[in-house]
Formats: sequence, C-alpha cells, structure tokens
Amino acid sequence: MAQYALIMLLAGVGIPILAALNAALGVRLGSPIAAAMILFFVAVAASGSVWVVTGGGGLAQLRSVPKHLFLGGLLVAFYVLSVTFIAPRFGVGNAVFFVLIGQLISAAAIDHFGLFGARLSPLTLTRATGIAVMALGVWITQRA
Repeated sequence: MAQYALIMLLAGVGIPILAALNAALGVRLGSPIAAAMILFFVAVAASGSVWVVTGGGGLAQLRSVPKHLFLGGLLVAFYVLSVTFIAPRFGVGNAVFFVLIGQLISAAAIDHFGLFGARLSPLTLTRATGIAVMALGVWITQRA
C-alpha cells in the first residue's frame, strides 16, 4: 500500500508541474491547443514505449469494452486544454486548487456510490468532515 501512496503522491506532484509547463508552452507557441496536442503526442509516445517494454497486449479486447469507458480520454483532454488556457490568466495555483476541490467532490461521489466499478466507500460524517477540512485548507491557501 505504501508504494501505491507514493506513486499517487508523485502523480499529484506532477499535476501542477504539468499545468505550469503546458501553460508556458501554450504562451510560447501562442496557442494553448497546439500545446495540448504536443502534450498528447509526447504522452502517446511515452505510453506506447511503456506498453511495448512491458509486453504489449490488451488490445484484443478493445471491441468488447463498453464505449463509455473511453470518456476518460475526453476528460483528460478537457483538463489539459482548460488548464493550458486558464493557468496563464488565472495562475497555476488557482487553477490547480480549483481542480483539487473538484477532485475531492468527484472522488467522494465515485467512492460513495461505487461508480465505474470503484471500491465502495460510503461517505460517512467523519469522511465528509475530512473532505470539508481539506477543501477549507485549499480555500485558505488561496486567500493568503
């Protein structure tokens, strides 16, 4: 479990770095959309490399996968396009902190209802209080 937590912590560290780098790329290029496309090309190359190195596979079942599971790609594109466009105007911190609030709300709902095959974890009063404290912390950091 500790290794999972560490990997996710590193992924979390990467989100604002991704936002700052892609926002700067979008400004330099004069096009947030071009910056997003470049990010996705690099991501496809990186993912493809890892896929090949780990033995590939998994694509044979592609036709049988429920189509709604592909919406994740649209959500990633929405995030990258929006943060690349908004971060230079709103600030990376502000953009990412509002993303965090959205993640807290969405994660709580997904876990509470076991959506998309997620492990069921009901939203208890203790858990809701913890989420509220986290949201308050995010809000306080933006007020300072």
